[in-house]
Amino acid sequence: MFNVEMYTGSREENYELVKKQLQALLHDEPNQIANLSNASALLNQFLDRVNWVGFYFMDTNGELVLGPFQGLPACIRIPLGKGVCGTAALKRETIRVMDVNQFPGHIACDSASQSEIVIPLLKGDQLIGVLDIDSPETDRFDELDQEKLEEFVAVLMEHI
Repeated sequence: MFNVEMYTGSREENYELVKKQLQALLHDEPNQIANLSNASALLNQFLDRVNWVGFYFMDTNGELVLGPFQGLPACIRIPLGKGVCGTAALKRETIRVMDVNQFPGHIACDSASQSEIVIPLLKGDQLIGVLDIDSPETDRFDELDQEKLEEFVAVLMEHI
């Protein structure tokens, strides 16, 4: 069902296929950890030139805490307003960084990461966490990635 060779259409068509696969994975599954684990695995398989895909969730002490992910071990806690994840969470908006070395206060969990996109997870007005995706290439993520990953998160948020 999740063979990389399936992604042979345009980028837009491939993103639509991934959203459909996400919906199939989430259908009738109430376990949040299982759903988030599958979502990160699906994106990690689908996206090329990435080295980390995962989630951070708001903790009761106002920090982001590591959740399900694919990639090397990562920073466990990120304060709001710190790094790309903390800034996206604080601003409650997607942040796309072409070169993380140029981002003030960047937190280098993996020194191989060169670009990053972070999408907030919002339930109404409540910040739940963020989806974080890193790439070992600069300028990896463009407007289409942002638009389609925000749509992916919208589908995911219907199930968590």
